[in-house]
Amino acid sequence: MKTFCGRANPTTGAIEWEEEDEDYDYHQEIARSSYADMLHDKDRNEKYHRGIQAAVCRVKKRGQRAIVLDIGTGTGLLSMMAVRAGADYCYAIEVFKPMADVAQKIVDKNEFGNKIKIINKHSTEVTVGPDGDMSCRANILVTELFDTELIGEGALPSYEHAHKYLVQEECEAVPHRATVYAQLVESERMWAWNKVLPIPIRLEGGKGERVIVPPGDMQVCAGTPCVYDIQLNQVNRNHFTTLTEVMEIFRVDFSKAVSSSPARHTVQTRATASGLAHVALSWWDVDMDPEGNIKCTMAPYWAHPTPDNIQWRDHWMQCVYFLPKEIPILEGECLHVSAMHDDYSLWYKVELGSDTCDDDVLNERPLCSCQAHLMCNRQRFGELNDHRRNEAYIKALKTVVKPDSVCMTISDGSLLSLFAHLLGAAQVYSLEISAMSRRVMEKILEANRLTGKVVVFEKRPEQLTPVDLGNKQVSVLIGEPFFTTSLLPWHNLYFWYARTYLGKLLNSEFTVLPQSAKLLAMVVDFENLWRIRAPCGVCEGFNVSLMDDMIQNSLNFRECQEAEPHPLWEYPCRALSDPCQILSFDFRQEVPEQPVYCTGSMKLLRSGTCHGVVLWMDYSLTNDICISTGLTSPHSNTGDCDWNPHCKQGVYFFSSATDPKTLTDGLNSVAYSVTFHPETGELGMDFKRTS
Repeated sequence: MKTFCGRANPTTGAIEWEEEDEDYDYHQEIARSSYADMLHDKDRNEKYHRGIQAAVCRVKKRGQRAIVLDIGTGTGLLSMMAVRAGADYCYAIEVFKPMADVAQKIVDKNEFGNKIKIINKHSTEVTVGPDGDMSCRANILVTELFDTELIGEGALPSYEHAHKYLVQEECEAVPHRATVYAQLVESERMWAWNKVLPIPIRLEGGKGERVIVPPGDMQVCAGTPCVYDIQLNQVNRNHFTTLTEVMEIFRVDFSKAVSSSPARHTVQTRATASGLAHVALSWWDVDMDPEGNIKCTMAPYWAHPTPDNIQWRDHWMQCVYFLPKEIPILEGECLHVSAMHDDYSLWYKVELGSDTCDDDVLNERPLCSCQAHLMCNRQRFGELNDHRRNEAYIKALKTVVKPDSVCMTISDGSLLSLFAHLLGAAQVYSLEISAMSRRVMEKILEANRLTGKVVVFEKRPEQLTPVDLGNKQVSVLIGEPFFTTSLLPWHNLYFWYARTYLGKLLNSEFTVLPQSAKLLAMVVDFENLWRIRAPCGVCEGFNVSLMDDMIQNSLNFRECQEAEPHPLWEYPCRALSDPCQILSFDFRQEVPEQPVYCTGSMKLLRSGTCHGVVLWMDYSLTNDICISTGLTSPHSNTGDCDWNPHCKQGVYFFSSATDPKTLTDGLNSVAYSVTFHPETGELGMDFKRTS
């Protein structure tokens, strides 16, 4: 029986029905997973290997058989480590069937099939006994259930169940314990990722300045419950000020019974500087042995024991937790920093004073009550609060908005409609496609006493009629463009389709802002990001090449977008070529009916490994004002790049990211062919390294 799934095309806006294979979600999940990154994490692998060897040795010294339970085995790597270390038998649990199948093949290929049993179940469904999945309880518990937040993948419930039903009392555990750390900081840059802040606008004609303010409920909203995990090692120390020392918040001993019940952990400390506490930066480490001699840490560079030798990893990063509100603190002031958690997430609270906090009182998990956090991600908040970007749009709007202008904005939750009204437009309409963005926009208008002065429609552009506009015609069409459904930079070309759908509502001499866009590309050498798509081959002496085959087959399972979205400000790279304009899109004209095709090549200017091609969009607001979603400035002579921190760029990885083809090896250019298909809004692309 065929099954079909309806999806909104992010570029055209059309609802498309596509036939789905029953395994499609599995294949795509594996293709975009972090398995390769974990297998390339030499520090993690080496620490696990040593920890497992030590645990098996301790059990053997007691005269016992070493029976291992490996929860979340993935490729089976940790189980194979245990067998090599002398374990008598391993039960390896993997709930994800395609991964469990590959683990079985990898275990068999490495000739460990007689000592490792792959169990394709969730660990809470595993049974012990003569007729069960395990013949007896294990005395060594090995797991890799952690995410950047430590507990976000359900580690606590899994450990709790394992200790009750699957392992012996006082079993050996690898890791043995985990410790969570935090540090309070002041950071206007990070705080701008959390909510809309006041935005000043200088008015025309000497009318002074007007400040756009967020609604009251947005200012006090606790925000999204989701942690913001980023590569803190890429955050410049100039962008934050530490207000406390690094604090040990709590520990979890995995060798003993673990509780998944909600808990509060409070640490009393003193402020080391005065300032506004905005966020708690947090990370964790694990001790692989009881003595703490084998430690794997996620500490950022300023708190790392070996800052000049930090293992790069993307599967475990660091956490930014936003406080419910900014808190003024003074140097030397006593603080109570509390981390609360349920079974899957953490959140922080700071209280002033020396009185003892009631650790039995748990604050509820923070949830968004203003809806803005449900519509805007962290990058979008940063974009809305970017003063330079806002000034560029205001400068451009001043050149096109006239006293008789009838303006319409098309973007999700955009403030450009407010800008246009305050700059003197006769009438402003804001077209919001979703009910949520309409409600958020209406609250912002009310907070700024502009209700009725900007008319908000909750309609798709093709549904809008002349009657909706009172038979007026739009003279200025405005977009950022930004849409919440966009993943890749060119998905925001939906603005072009919307402009085409609105054709009959535009007057004959209308102005569109931005007036055009161009797709740019550049060949790069990534410092580390290439690892997430690089073949694993042999890992710690074990052949895991079947994992490479599975990822490649998953990527080829169905034709999919060849580029991936990544926030490159977190992932350093060097430009090997100059930026190259690939395609251009003229918003003053309607979307063409025929495909737009371009071929060419990018000359390599410096040596390096060609890991891939970065793609992004630049928008020409006017003839001389441009907004970029990619490079924020020309790359340096050495090729170092600064990327727009509010946008994800598209990354096209070459099929073998570790293939050391460089300029000095005879490689001198990258050829490309790129096609824009107007009917589907898809961008077909092919890049090849050439000599």
